Amino acid sequence: MSYVEIPGARVPVRMWTDPATVEEGALRQLQNVATLPWIEGLAVMPDVHYGKGATVGSVIAMRDAVCPAAVGVDIGCGMSAVKTSLTANDLPGDLSRLRSRIEQAIPVGRGLHTDAVDPGRFHALPTAGWDTFWSRFDSVAQPVHFRRDRAALQMGTLGGGNHYIELLLDSEGTVWLTLHSGSRNIGKELAEHHIGVAQKLPHNQGLVDRDLAVFVADTPQMAAYRNDLFWAQEYAKYNRTIMMALLKDVIRKEFKKAKPAFEPEISCHHNYVAEERYDGKDLLVTRKGAIRAGAGEYGIIPGSMGTSSYIVKGLGNTAAFNSASHGAGRRMSRSAAKRRFSTRDLEEQTRGVECRKDSGVVDEIPGAYKNIDQVMEQQRDLVEVVAKLKQFICVKG
Repeated sequence: MSYVEIPGARVPVRMWTDPATVEEGALRQLQNVATLPWIEGLAVMPDVHYGKGATVGSVIAMRDAVCPAAVGVDIGCGMSAVKTSLTANDLPGDLSRLRSRIEQAIPVGRGLHTDAVDPGRFHALPTAGWDTFWSRFDSVAQPVHFRRDRAALQMGTLGGGNHYIELLLDSEGTVWLTLHSGSRNIGKELAEHHIGVAQKLPHNQGLVDRDLAVFVADTPQMAAYRNDLFWAQEYAKYNRTIMMALLKDVIRKEFKKAKPAFEPEISCHHNYVAEERYDGKDLLVTRKGAIRAGAGEYGIIPGSMGTSSYIVKGLGNTAAFNSASHGAGRRMSRSAAKRRFSTRDLEEQTRGVECRKDSGVVDEIPGAYKNIDQVMEQQRDLVEVVAKLKQFICVKG
């Protein structure tokens, strides 16, 4: 489908879904964003739903301003994917050992490494910039300044919530590796610190929603946020890179006879800010629950722990600020999912997938998410499908 345009106070809201299907709270958030004096455009992806601070599935383009709550507290959260040389014929009948080996190699939930992971130990992993990246830690906001040791131990860890590691098969029977994570606790601390700073600034006192507090260009507060934001986005990307290296190590050890090879990694943020130019204007584009889908750019759009995921190539639709959805999107909150579904429902909806099936992940049940195939249909003018994947192992935090 093409987009539906609904009026906004300063800019129209372009929606790649039927506005009638969007919950009232999310619509209200979007209309509030459209009132901001700095707003240049607002695009809404088909996985849209209400979010803390700002709407998930929103792409907000502003001039000389950025809203930290519109990025969210998991700065740089995103996905990585790698196609392997393995096929379904290489897989063991019992997948539980493989899942266990992955969980042993990569800490999940609140877990962290006993010792910081040295990227130099991995074959062919680029390490240029690693030392420079860590040297910049000294410039980040003071509330997290003295937590470098913890940040180093969390590098290469999964986290909890909707973060996961999956092994999947495409339609040709080829094995893929994917994972979803972000900037861990340090990104959260940085985000919460800067959101608090923004909400106290004088120019934000008359806003319709205090969560939409912004930093404006040429101020020390904006400079400090940009420094920490871009550092945290880099942390998130390194985090995924280290995890993928650890995951490849597991695969090499478990499939020694098959001698697995790996294609280049596909990686994309979906909670982040980028400097981009549209219609001759330099803009700060915030994607919260959206990926960049410039012409020819690869991306990953997952469903849930029991449904399909997609590898896509962007079509460069500037009406959407070169963006696409970051996944299926939730159709109910975590608390609602826990009330609605049981562990028996979880077992049924994840049949054939080696994964946790206990009460701790009921809120991540496929039934709590929108239909991924319908979401993909709604964004045919944003991306083209390269591969459709179905998981057989899912590791959750």
